[in-house]
Amino acid sequence: MQRRHLIAQGALALAMAISAFSTAHAQSPEWKKIRIGVEGAYPPFSEVGPDGKLKGFEIDLANALCAEMKAECTLVQQDFDGLIPALQARKVDAIIASMSITDERKKVIAFSNSYYNMPARFVARADAKLEISPTGLKGKKIAVQRATIHERFVSEVFKNSQIVRYATQDQAFLDLKSGRVDLTLADLVAADTGFLKTPGGKGFAFVGPNFEDPKYFGTGVGAGLRKLDEKTLGKKINDAIAAVRVNGTFKKLNDKYFEYDIAPKK
Repeated sequence: MQRRHLIAQGALALAMAISAFSTAHAQSPEWKKIRIGVEGAYPPFSEVGPDGKLKGFEIDLANALCAEMKAECTLVQQDFDGLIPALQARKVDAIIASMSITDERKKVIAFSNSYYNMPARFVARADAKLEISPTGLKGKKIAVQRATIHERFVSEVFKNSQIVRYATQDQAFLDLKSGRVDLTLADLVAADTGFLKTPGGKGFAFVGPNFEDPKYFGTGVGAGLRKLDEKTLGKKINDAIAAVRVNGTFKKLNDKYFEYDIAPKK
């Protein structure tokens, strides 16, 4: 969920260097074939099912957008912190992976219009009695996924806490459950559907307020694009996002996975 997503400094530098690719390398604007980078480890948005197949809200949404664009799409699974380098290295053409639209990322890539928006929240044991403030969490272990907006936020705001970083949010939830960390910060939807409403989330709860300061959390989640493709592929994706909102497909997918409306409010 909108988790997420500041680029790690090394990956950012690499992506900025690779972004010097000439527009001569751009694909034909028809975009009949599109490779979409997805994470596959962020339920209920994107995960690998017992049958080995990708599933989740963003997987279904990506397929719906491709149907609207009449494009043949291939979903390419990639660790989250490798998605932007993969985009710039032309291994994928777009990213649909709960990637928040932030000023930091916009230095390197372009984005489609936002297709969902959700605040971040802390999760801890229901009986933890934590004060959610820099002072109240001094010395506490906070779990976050690497290369996300959550990592940046806690690193800057909760400087006196112990920040424990993980490759996936699921790993953070596992260590929270085992007691190795005191709390974790994640998108509300990922925490609610992906943990609290599962058997492993029994005895845990949201603590503290919603966090949605654009400085850290951006302006919603969009599809990541190379800047040179913004006017071609970007327009096609924006038109497809608008179409699935109008024809009811987005609402159908929303209601399939969530009990609340995740669509951007503007």
